[in-house]
Amino acid sequence: MTTSHDGAEVVTASPEETEAVAAGLAGRLRRGDLLLLVGELGAGKTTFVRGLARAMGVRGDVMSPTFQLVRLYPGDPPLAHVDLYRIEQAAELEELGLGDLLEEGVVVVEWGDRLDLDDALRVTIQMVDAAHRRLRLEGGAAAWSWS
Repeated sequence: MTTSHDGAEVVTASPEETEAVAAGLAGRLRRGDLLLLVGELGAGKTTFVRGLARAMGVRGDVMSPTFQLVRLYPGDPPLAHVDLYRIEQAAELEELGLGDLLEEGVVVVEWGDRLDLDDALRVTIQMVDAAHRRLRLEGGAAAWSWS
């Protein structure tokens, strides 16, 4: 795993490293935090959420909520895992109740580029090659970094 000088970018060499990077970020998350995950299909968004969820104390399977749209995981704070892959209209986004979910806990949104929110932390996951992923932090609290 390599980290950039500004701490905003890291390159992982395996799914386990991607989960570990996410787990490191989990300790900084508080109720009301919104993470928008951006990356193409197969980039590792669900892998990232799996590491985040495990570090937040979630037990059991963490799977993409593509067909459910939202999966809720108990914890302190609770975690809402949202997937916007199948969302086509803005009205459908309103039905998800993101405001209510944020009041309850942390919200992580796969395909987060479909939301136009300035106060969210954006995590962009880019496939470098079959094994390596480049993760970049943008927005959110100024103190957030991978290191």
